[in-house]
Amino acid sequence: MMHVSRTRLWWEIALVLAVSVGRSAFFSVLSLVQALTREASLGEQSTSLNPGAATIDPWSIVSQVFSHLFNLAPVALAIYFLWQPGCSAFRRIGLDFRMFGRNVGGGILLVVVIGVPGLGLYALGRALGITVQVGAAPLDGAWTAILLLTLAALRAGLTEEVIFIGYLFDRLRRLGWSTWTIILSTAALRGAYHAYQGIGPIFGNIAMGIVFGWVYHRWGRVMPLVVAHVLIDLIAFIGYPLAVAWWPALF
Repeated sequence: MMHVSRTRLWWEIALVLAVSVGRSAFFSVLSLVQALTREASLGEQSTSLNPGAATIDPWSIVSQVFSHLFNLAPVALAIYFLWQPGCSAFRRIGLDFRMFGRNVGGGILLVVVIGVPGLGLYALGRALGITVQVGAAPLDGAWTAILLLTLAALRAGLTEEVIFIGYLFDRLRRLGWSTWTIILSTAALRGAYHAYQGIGPIFGNIAMGIVFGWVYHRWGRVMPLVVAHVLIDLIAFIGYPLAVAWWPALF
C-alpha cells in the first residue's frame, strides 16, 4: 500500500467532503436551523424531493439528465483517490458486479430492515411534529419523470454509499480510527446530510448509517448498500406517488 502522510490524507478527505456530502450536510443543517427559527413548527413546514422531475420541457429534461451525471463527479474523484497501481478501486470497495445475485438479495434484505422501519419513523416524526412534510415530485403520467427520478435515485445511492462508506472507511482506517468510531462518525455525517427533513430523519439516517457501516464491515462490499439505497429511494420517489395516485383513499 502506498504511504501517504496523515496531513495529506486529512486534506484529501476535507476536499472530497467539501465538494460532496460534507458541503451538502453543512447546508442541510443550516436549513434545519433556519426552519427551527420560523414561527411555524417543523410539522407545519414542507420540503420537496426532485421538484423539477415533473417537467415536460425537453431542454429542462436534458439539463437535469446532465446535471445528475455531473453530480457524480465527486464519486469519480473518491474512486480516483482510492485507486492504487495494480489494485482496482472498484474491486477494493466491492463496487462491481461480482456475486450479482448476493448483492441484489442483500440489498433487498436491507430494504426490509431499514426501509420499512424508516417509513414508520417518518410517520412518527410527522405525528410528533418534528419532521417536515417531504413531498415527492408528482409523476403526472410522464415517463420522463420516472427517468429523472430513477437517475436521482442512482445518483443518491452512489454518492452516499461510495463516499460515506467506501471512501471514508478506507481513509479513516488509514488514519488509525477504530471500526466503531468510523461507523458512528459516518452515520452522524449521514444524519446531518438529511437534517433539512427534520429531527426524525436525522435519527433515521443515523440508524441507517450504523446498519450500513456494520454490514460493510462484515461483507466488505458497497454494491449491496447501493442496491438497497437505490431501491429505498425509488420507493420514495416513484412508488409512493404512484400509490397516492392509484389509491388516494388509502393515503
